[in-house]
Amino acid sequence: MAIGVISIGAHLPERVVSNREIAAWANTTEQWVAERTGILERRYAADDEATSDLALPAARAALQAAGPEAKDRLAALIVATCTPDHPQPSTAAVVQAGLGLPALPAFDVNAVCSGFLYALTIAKALLDGQPGQNALVVGADVFSRIMDRGDRKTVSLFGDGAGAVVLGPVPEGYGIHGSTLLANGELHDYVKVAAGGSRTPLDERARGAGEHLFRMDGRAVRDYAMTTLHKVVGQTLAECGARLEDVDRFVFHQANTRLLESFAVEAGIGRDKVALTAPSLGNTAGASVPLTLHHTNRTRPLERGERVLLASIGGGMTAGATLLTWY
Repeated sequence: MAIGVISIGAHLPERVVSNREIAAWANTTEQWVAERTGILERRYAADDEATSDLALPAARAALQAAGPEAKDRLAALIVATCTPDHPQPSTAAVVQAGLGLPALPAFDVNAVCSGFLYALTIAKALLDGQPGQNALVVGADVFSRIMDRGDRKTVSLFGDGAGAVVLGPVPEGYGIHGSTLLANGELHDYVKVAAGGSRTPLDERARGAGEHLFRMDGRAVRDYAMTTLHKVVGQTLAECGARLEDVDRFVFHQANTRLLESFAVEAGIGRDKVALTAPSLGNTAGASVPLTLHHTNRTRPLERGERVLLASIGGGMTAGATLLTWY
């Protein structure tokens, strides 16, 4: 048997943050935010909600959709996040406890916005050779906690959310055909939260300097994204013996609407094939790919035999792509 996505779950916090709020925080205009990013609103977690509080309902929804025996067959739980509940233990351990799961491998993956595809690829590898077993992969982030609300170039982009999938056995010819993962560590300064780790403690000085907040070199990240998306998409298709025109649906990490529109034009991808959640959810980082997969399936249900390509760019700098056939 092959390994494929057998169910999807998602969860969004209730609070909707409009461009009007963003404009007031960042001393800009609603028009600037909409024109530059194509994002109209995003969701923020409540003050008492941590990443695991978003991850848990998404995970439960995916498990419920997979059927009554899915939970009993779990061989691994992986949470992709770069905004964990705590520096330690892992958010996956918190989610494992919340789900009432028995002893099994449970761990976090941090590849920033590429984390979900890293986790998906690892989960598939863990399931290869384990007939009848499932894996639960969750992408969840709460970027609202690390936003500098005065920085219009970043606060306009990010939102919070969680998405999850259950991987399991599907008939040969379906499921995941191949993946590409990469990192260009020499570019790690493009995206960062400087304080809070072992190099720069989160002390009074660091807070005063704003080093506990998210920083991004927007132009450099955009250039990297446009170049590297072509690379990982092309490499994945080539390794799977497929062409761009063979793909029925593209689910990209939702960096921002304008970037995705530009990439689709450059790559020659029809707009109708590109799933979009950026206008209503913004960039939800590790949650972006599973949330967008969940949204496109609800909007226009995936049909058996559809070829779906997932791709992302993240801090590090990282990138990933996965080609699958839906079952």
